[in-house]
Amino acid sequence: MESKRQQKFSRLIQKELSEIFQRDAHSLLPNAMITITKVRATPDLGIVRIFLSFFNTPDTALAINTITAHNAEIRYNLGKRIKDQVRGVPQLEFFMDDTNEYVDKMDKIFKRINADED
Repeated sequence: MESKRQQKFSRLIQKELSEIFQRDAHSLLPNAMITITKVRATPDLGIVRIFLSFFNTPDTALAINTITAHNAEIRYNLGKRIKDQVRGVPQLEFFMDDTNEYVDKMDKIFKRINADED
C-alpha cells in the first residue's frame, strides 16, 4: 500500500513526464503516442517505476528500449521541471504496460467460449 506521500509524488512525476513526452516524444519515436498508465514510487522516493503504453508503434519492445536508452536525458528534463518541488530527482525505470493486450486476449477467449456454447 502506497503512502499519501508516495501517491502525491507519483502524481507529480506522471504529470511532468506526460508533458515531457507530449513535447519531446516525436524526436524519440516519430509518429508514436506515449501514454503513462501508472507510476509507482519506492517508499524512499529514490526510484520511480513508470509503466508506458504505446500507440501507433509496430514494435513496442524497440520503443521501450529507445525510451530506456534516453533515460538520462528524460531524467535531466524532469529534474529541471521539478527541482523546486522535490529534494532529489529519482531514478527512472521504464516498463511496458501490457494491460490492453491482456484485455484483448481475454476478450478473444470469451468470444470463443461464447461461440462454442451457441
